[in-house]
Amino acid sequence: MGAVQEVNSSVDPVESGPQELPVAPSRPSPHAIPGVKYGWGSLLRSLLLLDPLIWFYTVIMGVIAIPGGMADRDGRRLHWFSHAWSWLIMKSIFSPMKVTGLDKIDTSKPHIYAVNHASAMDIPVLYVHLPFQFRIAFKKELLAYPVIGWQLKRSGQVCIDQQNPARSISSIRAALKGLQRNLPLVIFPEGGRTPDGEIKPFLPGAFFLAIKAQADIVPIALVGTYELLPMNTYHIKCRPLEMRVGEPISTTGLTVKDLPALSDRVQKAVEALYYRP
Repeated sequence: MGAVQEVNSSVDPVESGPQELPVAPSRPSPHAIPGVKYGWGSLLRSLLLLDPLIWFYTVIMGVIAIPGGMADRDGRRLHWFSHAWSWLIMKSIFSPMKVTGLDKIDTSKPHIYAVNHASAMDIPVLYVHLPFQFRIAFKKELLAYPVIGWQLKRSGQVCIDQQNPARSISSIRAALKGLQRNLPLVIFPEGGRTPDGEIKPFLPGAFFLAIKAQADIVPIALVGTYELLPMNTYHIKCRPLEMRVGEPISTTGLTVKDLPALSDRVQKAVEALYYRP
């Protein structure tokens, strides 16, 4: 986290007229690569090659998945289509990935994976580099996207209506049943993508399922995805990425009264991974 610059704000009371307020310098991206700049060549490559490729993969894989999803009751076949879609994207964007800590996790257990959310590329990263079937808790608003919304609904992902949580009861019950069947769940506790690359406060309610299922929470930090593709841009800035996996956090014996403390503990674990040099 950047240091805060102190500014002397004292003003001579005799002095009149408008005063210029000090402008705080903008902080660099948390994981920007020193000396690397992305100019017109990078922008044109993104707009003319990478972005059209990603849309092409999305439409083609989405259409192909329609007949396959018709007879897919548990979403496992559609998970394969999502993995293939993600693999094509990751192979196209020239961004090598380093994974650390995952080898220490017993992936046969139904953990809940708490991941920081910095980019639209986070989901392809997870589908490629988490080597098991899982489901994702997502916001209801994503259902409005063509192809993607259908894929999310048909593949058994967990839809959360943040405006009216009561409407999410059926999805929550399905997620609990999935955890009981050893099907892991991925959550983004920030509730949405960060606009500046910094980890935002976690929503305690995001860990309700973990307590109800008494499932361990595995903190994951995705490093470099914000710099790769931040919000409100189509400029993909190809660069190395890293997925850092931390030690599982037990929820054994916890109740809903422990949600704030659990949320704080998980956030600190993700931040320790994310801001580590």
